[in-house]
Amino acid sequence: MVIMSVDYGDARTGIAICDALEMLASPVSVIKETYQPKLIEKIDEIVKEKKPSMLVVGYPKNMDGSCGERAEKCREFASMLEEKTGLETKMWDERLTTVSAHKALNVTNTRGKNRKEVVDAVAAVMILEDFLKFRKNG
Repeated sequence: MVIMSVDYGDARTGIAICDALEMLASPVSVIKETYQPKLIEKIDEIVKEKKPSMLVVGYPKNMDGSCGERAEKCREFASMLEEKTGLETKMWDERLTTVSAHKALNVTNTRGKNRKEVVDAVAAVMILEDFLKFRKNG
């Protein structure tokens, strides 16, 4: 099943997608959009192009597992995405994915503007990889 993940942010939103065999998660893009209705439209365009069967939206829980303001904002966003695209949309715990994305970019020595441009897409890939591991291992 082709699955698309979304790492929703106020300024930048990362998008990643996996192949039909759910083996490989790849970055698609980083959308720079602060106006939520326009962002949802842009994601819907990618959905129409890539034709995923499901969306996974990063769910930024607090380290103690509780849900704060940001998590609630992501849940509302996911609900709007599901309504717009008609696709099943799952929330996925994304604690520390941005930290892990920054570590991965350190390994590749990606710095400055280039880093800002890709960190959200890398985080979306990590969210999707975690979700795919869960699906595989039940």
